[in-house]
This record gives sequence, C-alpha cells and structure tokens, in this order.
Amino acid sequence: MRHSPTATVAPTLAALLGLISVQTGAAIGKSLFPLVGSEGVAALRLGLSALVLALLFRPWRIWRLAGWRHLLAYGLTMGLMNLLIYRAFSTIPVSIAVAIEVLGPLGAALVTSRRRIDFLWVGLSLAGLVLLPLGAFDGRLDLLGVAYALGAALCWGLYIFAGARVAQYGNQAVASGMLLAALFIVPLGAAQAGSLLLAPHVLAVGLGIAILSSMLPYLLDMFAMRHLPANVFGILLSASPAVSAVAAWLILGEQLSAVQCLGIGAIMAACAGSTWSRKRVAGSAA
Repeated sequence: MRHSPTATVAPTLAALLGLISVQTGAAIGKSLFPLVGSEGVAALRLGLSALVLALLFRPWRIWRLAGWRHLLAYGLTMGLMNLLIYRAFSTIPVSIAVAIEVLGPLGAALVTSRRRIDFLWVGLSLAGLVLLPLGAFDGRLDLLGVAYALGAALCWGLYIFAGARVAQYGNQAVASGMLLAALFIVPLGAAQAGSLLLAPHVLAVGLGIAILSSMLPYLLDMFAMRHLPANVFGILLSASPAVSAVAAWLILGEQLSAVQCLGIGAIMAACAGSTWSRKRVAGSAA
C-alpha cells in the first residue's frame, strides 16, 4: 500500500507528539525522585495508567482468551522495563539511559536476522555505547545506572516478543499488561515512598506523568501505526534519545558532552539504519 505525502502528515505529527510526550514525562518523572524515589514514580505511572485504562477497556474480558502465561509475561516485562529505566534515571542522565534502552528494540530486530549488513548496525550501536562513558565530564558513568539501563533494554526486547503474542487483543491487552505490571510495581513504590504517594500534589504530578508517559503516547502511537509504514515509524522511534536529551536539558538542566552526543547519534543511526534496511528487504521480497 502506498502512502501519499499528504496522508502521512497527521500520523507523522502524532508519532512525533507521542515521542515528545513520553520523553517529557520521563524528565518530569525524574524531578519527582527526591520526594518518592524511582520506585514511587514507577508506581504512580503504572498504577494510575492501569486504573484509567481498566475503566476504559475492561481488560478482564480477554483473560481467558489470551491465556495467563502470555499476559503475565507481557505485564512482567512492561513493569520491569519501567522500574529499571527509572532506576537508571536516578544515577545517569536521562538521554544516556534512553539511548541504551533503545538497544532493546534494535536487538529484538537483529536477533532473528542473519543478514551481513546487520553486523554494521550492531557494530555502530556498540561503538555508541562505548562512547557514552568515555565522553562523561568526569571521565566515567555510574556502572549501576548503566546496568539498570541495559536491563531495561533487555526487558524492552522481551516485551516486544511478549506483546506479539497478545497484540491481537489490542487495547484490552495493553490494559491487561498495565494492570498486571501495576500489581507488583505499586507495592514496591509504596514500600519506598509510603503515604507520600497519596499526597495530593504528588498524585497530581503522578497523574501528569501517567498521561504524558503512557496514556497520551499510546493513543498517538496507535493512530500513527495505523497510517504510517513500519519503517517510518521505526525511524521516528530511533529519535528517542535526541528528544529525551532536549527534554532533560529544559526540565532538569542535564547537559551532555560532544562525545556523548556522538555516541547517542551512533545508536540512533543504528536503530534507523536497521529499520530502514529491513523494510527494503521486505519490500524486495514482496
């Protein structure tokens, strides 16, 4: 199916707005860490999102159809991905954590491929990963934060495979995954933050984070994916580290060195190149 330039303007804008929304939510979420910690922010994001999505889509209707194992895997990977990336945010810059995290979707795309050009994308992403600590202003990055970001990347890759098993159930599958993720993340957040999670101003900011990081991007992405070619959407996704760098700079005052920007650019190029080349191969095969 061909997509005219005019027909793709609105979905492209939707995808970009979704990207800006989720990265803005991430930066705002980090600003709440001093009050409730990383687990507390994860609990607010997932708990409030799960509550709203459950009311909208009533996910329990598909529990017998989709199967508990698939839904549980989907919810666990979603919850761990959120928890680990927030823990990474607490010790390393947001944009660097996001740059490492996007290696997850790249790895998921490459793990099933045997094309020679894929070695280029792997090498480029690894080169970018090496540049991130080398370019740190003090000569190093917190290794635990990097480990958390790598864990989030692994969970994102597994999340893609788990999500494919339940994708046919659409909105209800996402609502189910969010609810299951909240069931084990919210108690962790409550243990860390206690009654502060219920403070009116914390709940208000938490609701904003949930809207920006989960609800709004999800709706915008669903619209974009219905109208954009897969390669275009994938390339837009690869811009996540750049958008997160701008959001973190504006909201948190985080700065990056030129070498770190080069590393982020290498990882973005690897994600975009992999997406584009896979689309070309698929088009040739068709």
